[in-house]
Amino acid sequence: MTNDIQALYAHFLQSTGVTTDSRHCPQGSLFIALKGASFNGNAFAEKALEAGCSHVVVDEVAYYHADDPRYTLVADGLRTLQALANYHRRQLGTPLIGITGTNGKTTTKELIAAVLSQKYQVLYTQGNLNNSIGVPLTVLGLKKEHQLGVIEMGASHPGDIKELVDVAEPDYGIITNVGKAHLLGFGSFEGVIRTKGELYDFLRGKDNSTIFIDHDNSYLQNIAGGLTKVEYGTDEGLDVTGRITGNSPFLALEWKERKDSRWHAIQTQLIGSYNFTNVLAAITIGRYFQVDAAKINAAIAQYAPQNNRSQLQKTAHNTLIIDAYNANPTSMQAALENFRLMEAEHKMLILGQMGELGNDCDMEHQKVVDYIDECNFEEVLLVGEHFAKARHAYPTYPDTPSLIAALQQLQPTGKTILIKGSNSNKLSSVVDYL
Repeated sequence: MTNDIQALYAHFLQSTGVTTDSRHCPQGSLFIALKGASFNGNAFAEKALEAGCSHVVVDEVAYYHADDPRYTLVADGLRTLQALANYHRRQLGTPLIGITGTNGKTTTKELIAAVLSQKYQVLYTQGNLNNSIGVPLTVLGLKKEHQLGVIEMGASHPGDIKELVDVAEPDYGIITNVGKAHLLGFGSFEGVIRTKGELYDFLRGKDNSTIFIDHDNSYLQNIAGGLTKVEYGTDEGLDVTGRITGNSPFLALEWKERKDSRWHAIQTQLIGSYNFTNVLAAITIGRYFQVDAAKINAAIAQYAPQNNRSQLQKTAHNTLIIDAYNANPTSMQAALENFRLMEAEHKMLILGQMGELGNDCDMEHQKVVDYIDECNFEEVLLVGEHFAKARHAYPTYPDTPSLIAALQQLQPTGKTILIKGSNSNKLSSVVDYL
């Protein structure tokens, strides 16, 4: 059994990259076996070699072939993956920006990457590979030609962010916001704040670190003591100041720098005033790294969201706002407020229930329907048992297939429809029926 990361790093340097999926084994890649509740990657190590991997790492002696130099036995596959990524990160020394937050971190990461790519070779997290496996795999994707990296970090339990920053060791950090999500894992909203703040805690102990922070967010300001701050927000005199100029349905804004009184206008392809701070964050980071203002504006204007994140889609019958990737009390409130203020006729709402709220589940779903009562939407359709338990008079369906059956009867036409819910509801599947 070996814990020699240098020896394993030599195999990594000779490989074409790292994989943890025996179904995806590029020729010459390094396979690291991982274990989960319902799978054991060790059992597929031999298959990985047959599929094209040049070397495999296992952490169970039953799957180790001591006489085969293509095998390395370690104590823990996941810890080895993380240690290898950290070693690689230290060898290259590429400046890294760590990003976390309850809502908006993936969109903000994409915007930051789009902006920085106007001037630099940038490595950034693909999709939402932001967990204990995804972060080290992202870091292992660093190449010598990369000049900057943007590493997204997700969390659902205390200590999750600390685990990830210890792998990536970012030089810069941004927390987009803190909100009520994964309360079942965090225990409380205060637990969310403490966990996201683990990014700040790491940077506080690192020389020459800098955070980018929303000046208007009191929760973040309260935990940012002792850090070098670059600030954005709506107040005058900040590093970057912004203001919303339009939001029906796409966000438009203007921004300026403290050192320059000129306002720059951007028309985005993003829906929702809640994306305002995400855009400001990307602008601020772009200017910090001296990307030209005109190139920043162009990058943001050209960015179009994907994967059911505030997408606008026009069908033959209706206009859809699809925000069905994630939902928690904070993002749900923001989406409803934005939809309420949007200039559109015949508004229809389709909401799926929120998950992982623990003891607050009933209360938070009741808050949502109480707010809907104030909005005067033409039609409201709800999905899930948590909404069914709340006090309201709106049609509620146990699951998405039941909703689809109802939509086939209703055949809504001429509506502007917000579709919002946790990904577990699979609400994106209703699009074909609208």
